[in-house]
Order: sequence, then C-alpha cells, then structure tokens
Amino acid sequence: MRAASIRLWRTSPATYLALVVGCVLSLFPIYWMFVVATRTNDVINDVPPPLLPGGALADNVGRVFANEHAAFAYGLVNSLVVSSVVTLSVVFFSTLAGFAFAKLRFRGRNGLLLVIVGTMMVPVQLGLIPLYMLMVKIGWNGTLQAVIVPFLVSGFGVFMMRQYAAEAISDELVEAARVDGCSTFRIYWNVVLPILRPAAAVLGLLTFMQTWNEFIWPYAVLDANTPTVQLSLSLLATAYYTDYAQVFAATALATLPLLAVFILFGRQIIGGIMEGAIKS
Repeated sequence: MRAASIRLWRTSPATYLALVVGCVLSLFPIYWMFVVATRTNDVINDVPPPLLPGGALADNVGRVFANEHAAFAYGLVNSLVVSSVVTLSVVFFSTLAGFAFAKLRFRGRNGLLLVIVGTMMVPVQLGLIPLYMLMVKIGWNGTLQAVIVPFLVSGFGVFMMRQYAAEAISDELVEAARVDGCSTFRIYWNVVLPILRPAAAVLGLLTFMQTWNEFIWPYAVLDANTPTVQLSLSLLATAYYTDYAQVFAATALATLPLLAVFILFGRQIIGGIMEGAIKS
C-alpha cells in the first residue's frame, strides 16, 4: 500500500493533464450522441453544430418506437435475452472449465487445453458459411437459437479463467476443502467461484458487449421478424433518406444497457485491478 501511495504521489501534473485530455476525447463522442438525440434534423446540420442538449428527445424516442419497419422495441428485448443468456453461459462454463484445467488432474488435460487455445486462432469469418449451413439444416434459421447456442462456450473465456485460477487458487486450499468432505462441484461453487469473481466480472462484461454489438452473424441468420437491436438500428436508415435525430436517439437507447452492465460490474472490475496492483 505504501509503495502504491508513493508512486501515486510522484505522478507529475503532465500525467494528470494527459489523462484528463484522454478522458475528455474518449467521452465526447458519447456526449455528442446524446446531444444529437435531443435535437431535430434541421439543427443538427447547422454550422457550427450545437454542443448543448435540446428539447426534442421525447419526439425522437417516440418516432423510434413507432417505426414499424425497424421494430426497435422487439430488437431491444431480443438483444437483452440473447446477450444475457450467452453471458451467463460463458461465465459459468469458463469458470468451471478454467478450474478443471488449472487444479484437477485428468488424462488428456494438456491436449484438450491445446485444442481450446487452437480454436482462438481460427478467424470467425471462416466458420460463418459452415455454421449457416448447419443452422439451415437443423431448422434454426430465423430463430434466436441460431444466435445463442453456437456462442454458449468461449475458448478465450476458458483460457482466461484457467490462467487466473492457476495464479489465484492454491493447491492447498483445494485439498483442504476436499479433506473437509466437499465434492468437486461444491469446491468449485463455494471456494473457487468467489475467488474468480473479479476475473469473471471482466469476462462477463466483455462477453455482453461483444454479443450486444454483434451484427454480421445476426444479419446472416435472422430476419425482420426476429431482429436484434443492431439489426433494428440498421433498418432505421434507408438508401434515400436518413433521419439522423431518430438514428442517434435509437443509438443512445441501445447504449444504455451497456452502461448499466458496466456500472453493475464496475465495482468487481476495479476491485480486481486494485487487488492485482497491491499484490504486485
């Protein structure tokens, strides 16, 4: 703690200035999105552009939900369902498999881990056509199962949890729990999972953001009857006319769940980072 305090005290004002400038530049696009969402199309095109929020937010949001072609409300609900199910599944299976690869001894462990790491080296685009043909063959084309089931397990998540568990969990702790009569799954649930919680929060946040922002695969297998929020956003703009106030209002609404998830997991993420900094 003392060493960390000394390093913080010696940080120069130029470093703080660079951090403040970087923070402002990073947040300005988000602020500008909310400003445009509260303006009309005529004001958006003014020179210089407006920098303060206006009073057209309610009208823009109303037109977003009234747009039958985009079905934005339906897409919002579908994305919440898809992202939540995929995130919970990835976190559960990744922590479970990471614990097994890090602390359990079984035949073929290193070979299986090598196969999982190898899946991370295959570009996602190479699997789109075979996966699409499989979805058509089993009749899942146009349904939410097609964007949920193929992504319930993540090779990156398993590898990440394996590395974290190998460093954070001692073999003596696992053996002590086993001597007390705990089964393997109870050791995972009551001992391992609380220790993995900071890393699991980071993995959950990354998975939710990736699933929420995914566009190519939902565009390939879904249709206008079962859109995700990204498909609904794409349907708000046409080749002949784009209502930018409506598009930015919808984009702002689509950003709110991501901000909510970040706030929900933020304490765990910062706690994990601070824990690692103190250990170092």
